[in-house]
Amino acid sequence: MEDWRSRITVDPEVLAGKPVIKGTRMAVDFIVELLANSWTIEEVLVNYPQLKREDVIATLKYAAEVSRKARPPA
Repeated sequence: MEDWRSRITVDPEVLAGKPVIKGTRMAVDFIVELLANSWTIEEVLVNYPQLKREDVIATLKYAAEVSRKARPPA
């Protein structure tokens, strides 16, 4: 199972430091939002051909890890 770190990067010079798919300006939160709005992985790939299936899966793995580490608001 591939780790999300091989596909996602954070660079302060790219999209103000938002996590993005390496080699693109595609923000992780944008891809997760598409999926949350009922887009299928196939629809994401057709509409954004610069992405690979593994990139989309990496965004979900990243979101899951961030969510596990998040603290609920007080």
